[in-house]
Amino acid sequence: MAQAQLTQTFNAPQTSTHQRGYDYDLVIVGGGIVGLTLASALKDSGLSVLLVEAKVESAAVAKGQAYAVHMLSALIYQGIGIWDKILPNIEAYRRVRLSDADYPTVVEWETGDINTQDLGYVAEHQALLYPLQEFVKDCSHVTYLCPAQVVNIQYQQDMVTIDIKFADQMQTVRSKLVVAADGSRSPIRQAAGIKTRGWKYWQSCIVAFVKPEKSHNNTAYEKFQSSGPFAILPLPGNRCRIVWTAPHEEAKALCALDDEQFLAELQARYGNQMGKLELLGDRFIFQVQLMQSDRYVLHRLALVGDAAHNCHPVGGQGLNLGIRDVAALAQVLQEAHAKGEDIGNIQILKRYERWRKRENLTILGFTDLLDRMFSNNILPVVVVRRLGLWIMRRVPVVKIFSLKLMIGLKGRVPKLAQQ
Repeated sequence: MAQAQLTQTFNAPQTSTHQRGYDYDLVIVGGGIVGLTLASALKDSGLSVLLVEAKVESAAVAKGQAYAVHMLSALIYQGIGIWDKILPNIEAYRRVRLSDADYPTVVEWETGDINTQDLGYVAEHQALLYPLQEFVKDCSHVTYLCPAQVVNIQYQQDMVTIDIKFADQMQTVRSKLVVAADGSRSPIRQAAGIKTRGWKYWQSCIVAFVKPEKSHNNTAYEKFQSSGPFAILPLPGNRCRIVWTAPHEEAKALCALDDEQFLAELQARYGNQMGKLELLGDRFIFQVQLMQSDRYVLHRLALVGDAAHNCHPVGGQGLNLGIRDVAALAQVLQEAHAKGEDIGNIQILKRYERWRKRENLTILGFTDLLDRMFSNNILPVVVVRRLGLWIMRRVPVVKIFSLKLMIGLKGRVPKLAQQ
């Protein structure tokens, strides 16, 4: 797999930061999409950044991961200045169709509802990862270590000391702030003693790539069945990614089928609107969970992305919440730095926490409600949800509000997305 050119040695940069006793202003632990996005967003901040990634190759690439990229995320990448490198390798969707089993009322959103060219995009992991790696490589204030491992962190009153193993050597760096972008099982979060709340769902998700016989027409589908949501997302080359949610045992049984049997089951769920399906590559399964950290920040520590929260994949919110996190954190840090404030101070970091924790909780609750409302056959619930679909289709203000909430255009918009 092609890699961005990585730093082979690292020493304390000869800057005013070093002269004040720090090697870097902040250290980002985790060089996935979220960590890379934060480093990229800080390119013009005047802050010196060390980005540390433990793995040479991302497991998500090997599993063919793909994401919905919502409108606000696209605006953030435009503000960073990297969107033109991403856009040619991803697919736009211009229509979203929401349906409930065999109920005839289908809610459909189109670009005309909010007067935009697109409603969102679908990107494979490498279509985001590679441009970000190349972008960070050219950022003069960013040092990128990969593979490298954070061995120990000590939080002190005026700094953080981080022991890093790189190229079979140990080196200690001093920083004002550590940002954990190291995933849902974040060792940084756990070592800091930050507790989380949430639960694992009774469902697992099957993900796979397919090529339909007919055009996907740049349409994203969210189809609900009593077993769980079923999403179809358009990709370049007239491919689609499916995210099929089902109870654990049912999902395992589906994954155990041979390709022909699996395609037959998939076609029944998929429908005939795109003709015959061809399965591309392997299919994978993962368990679904909801998680919210009790705190997003401590003195000289901030959590972003999956290290701070996880949600049900319905609506494709997960990565987008992480992108919004880093845009908000980058703005808070840059504004504090411009005023000469200590970016690792807990009072500064709480500005980020107040901004993002409540907004993320709203989306976590929204996705949980959607899954629970639609993943059952309880008659009163069925009546309520179908009434909701009827209202959503016929009351424009409700329809447009729902769309804006889904694509990130409700809530506080970071300055990066306003450029």
